[in-house]
Amino acid sequence: MEIILKEDIAGLGYKNDVVKVRDGYGRNFLIPRGLAIIATESARKVIAENIKQAAHKAEKVKLDAQALAGDIGDTVLTIFTKAGESGKIFGAITTLQISDALKEKGFEVDRKRISFKSEVKNLGQYTALLDLHKEVKKEISFNVVSE
Repeated sequence: MEIILKEDIAGLGYKNDVVKVRDGYGRNFLIPRGLAIIATESARKVIAENIKQAAHKAEKVKLDAQALAGDIGDTVLTIFTKAGESGKIFGAITTLQISDALKEKGFEVDRKRISFKSEVKNLGQYTALLDLHKEVKKEISFNVVSE
């Protein structure tokens, strides 16, 4: 089944994208929650018109995301946490901690737009991926240090 997404969904697509999903996922999850609509011919025309009208606004959002990525640059964050003797931390570093560290540096990034390549459970240096826009992604380094 083809659907049109009403908002960004990680791993599936971005707002106004036409994607193909399994019938059950579309009918039982996405559509009832208001995350998508069925991609009928009339819905495609409405979305095309909406995209055309929002093109200049989308360009501004993209430029803002590029400016934020440029401002972040090669910033290296330091995350303080409790750790054991062997360097294993208690719990794990979360996207919320990365978002808070970025906020302390003056950058506003939603925690839902941050992802890790692997779980952060030891002291050391890691990278996180910031999904600032559909076309703007930024990797940021961070060090996990014992308190």
